[in-house]
Amino acid sequence: MPRKLVSSGSPLEPEIGFSRAVRIGPLVSVSGTAPIKDDGKTASVGDLYGQTLHCLEIVKAAIEDAGASLDDVIRTRVMLTDISAWREAARAHGDYFRNTRPACTFFEVSRFIDESWLVEVEADAVIE
Repeated sequence: MPRKLVSSGSPLEPEIGFSRAVRIGPLVSVSGTAPIKDDGKTASVGDLYGQTLHCLEIVKAAIEDAGASLDDVIRTRVMLTDISAWREAARAHGDYFRNTRPACTFFEVSRFIDESWLVEVEADAVIE
């Protein structure tokens, strides 16, 4: 099956050697997506809800660039630096997936590459 690589334009992609998303056949996997604005700065510094929305916007664009839609998402993973604030990230997740309701896991990590990031989001989709 052909492999389609999707880029978000992040300068970290070639440095690290990853793609924002990869599609093989009907499967689309979106990498851990941080709240990075086009200018390379962190979106919504200190605002978990705003950062999660920004991550989900990037995820949505990657999924669409791969030929899928949010309705095709079957699993998401939300990584937080402070699990006690999970409801703010969950509220943003619900804004995008209230009707689709993919399998979802929230978990805490010690930190991300940039200490201003409070969240990263991954997603998997299957195109029918």
